[in-house]
Amino acid sequence: MAKITAAEVNKLRKSTGAGMMDCKNALVEAAGDFDKAVEILRKKGQKIAAKRADRDSSEGAVIAKVSEDNTQGVIISLNCETDFVAKNDAFVSLAHEFATIAVNCASKEAFLNADFGGMSVADKLIEQTGVIGEKLEIGAFEKVAGAFVGSYIHAGNKIASVTALSAVVEEAAGVAKDVSMQVAAMGATILSYKDFDPAFIASETEARIAVIEKDNIELGRLGKTLKNVPTYISRAQLTEAVIEETKVRLQEELKAEGKPEKIWDRILPGKLERFISDNTTLDQEQCLLDQNFIKDEKQTVADYIASKGVSVTGFKRASLV
Repeated sequence: MAKITAAEVNKLRKSTGAGMMDCKNALVEAAGDFDKAVEILRKKGQKIAAKRADRDSSEGAVIAKVSEDNTQGVIISLNCETDFVAKNDAFVSLAHEFATIAVNCASKEAFLNADFGGMSVADKLIEQTGVIGEKLEIGAFEKVAGAFVGSYIHAGNKIASVTALSAVVEEAAGVAKDVSMQVAAMGATILSYKDFDPAFIASETEARIAVIEKDNIELGRLGKTLKNVPTYISRAQLTEAVIEETKVRLQEELKAEGKPEKIWDRILPGKLERFISDNTTLDQEQCLLDQNFIKDEKQTVADYIASKGVSVTGFKRASLV
């Protein structure tokens, strides 16, 4: 039997990340042949991966990376089975290594076939499944490209986002990070209310009103204040005719309240603003540009980026929470 030295075991450990005893046993089985020992460990990973194929890998690390020229951004999630593994420094480091490769890949398939130290990313996942003992897989793979791309990873590596801007401006890095932070925190799914499908808005309006009306039945039974039942949920529904009708209705209310007509102009803007806010809940939840900016809620995201002389051309978000 070939004598296995500590240096050989250490070399294999550094190359594969496997435990010391696993490396020693693989070298013994391979009679000291380094490449054969690597293959033995890989086959071990394949066996473990096959056994755990039906396991739920809902934990992990979500990582965002931007290319060196800041024109491309990617988000990947390296998924595992337990939060214990997800918080391990070596696991998070591996996720960052994967993301660095992914930023130069056009698709998830290309990424999985990309080189990782002499093997494919897919094979590395299998190898590390054997090392860690949990099912590992790539979950999210999201890319954006633009004149300038920035990113944000939320503390804990559970949420990440990337944002593409239309131009390279003086504060591009800060703006892209701010907007990416907005995306991560507020969960926008589309850029603007203008991008909604009218059929989606119609069905969502009906569903939301039904939920509020149901809630109000219970609130009324308990003698509590009822929720406002909106007529609309998106700016896309607030046509010029709707706004004009609302102004007339608000003026009639002010008249009924006995408010002098000479002060209506001071009161109407605030009431109209409240009406718009109450009837655009879908936009505030899902439309990036229509959300209040988290760093200054007196302005929308659209107002913020316009003040910086750029526009958002794309964004992506991935989450494991």
